[in-house]
Amino acid sequence: MQVFKKNSESETTLTELMIPSYANFGGKVHGGILLSLMDKIAYVCGTKHAENYCVTVAVEGVEFLNPVEVGDLVHLMASVNYVGNTTMIIGIRVESINPKTKVTKHTNSCYFTMAAKDETGKLTQVPGLILENETQLRRFCEGKMIKQFSHEKRKMLKSDLLNLSEKEILALCENERCEIKI
Repeated sequence: MQVFKKNSESETTLTELMIPSYANFGGKVHGGILLSLMDKIAYVCGTKHAENYCVTVAVEGVEFLNPVEVGDLVHLMASVNYVGNTTMIIGIRVESINPKTKVTKHTNSCYFTMAAKDETGKLTQVPGLILENETQLRRFCEGKMIKQFSHEKRKMLKSDLLNLSEKEILALCENERCEIKI
C-alpha cells in the first residue's frame, strides 16, 4: 500500500537572529551561514515528510539576491515540492527582516534534493505527495523539471566533456578570460 502525505505535514519555518560572528569581511552575513541554515531546514522538512534520516544530494539555483545585515532576522520557509522514489525536492525561500523598520527583503530561493535513508543507510522510498492546490501542482511540475535538468546537466558534464577532442576543448575556451599555457 502506497502512502501519501499532505504538503502541510512537512512544511517547516525557521527564524534566526543574525549575530556579529556571522559577518564576513564586508560586514554582511556570510553566504556560508545562509547555506548552512538552508541545509538545516531542508533536512528537517525532508525528514518530516520521509519519516527517515535524509541526506543532501544536490543544491540547485542558489542565488544571493540581497545582502543580509547583522541584526536582521532571517526567516526560512521550506516545503516538499516534488517527490521521486527515494528523493524529494525541497523548495526554500529566505527573507531577511529588519526588526526595527520591519523592512523585509527576499534574499534567496533555492531547491535542495534530499534522499531518504533507512536505519541501515540504504535508500528508502518516500511517501507520495498529495497536491491540494494550483500552487502545489505548479511546484510539483517545476520540481520534476528541475530533476530532469539536473540529471541532464550531470550527464552532459560527465560524458560530453570527456569525449571532446583537444581542438574542441580549445575552441570552447576561445574568447574567454583565460590564458592557456599547456
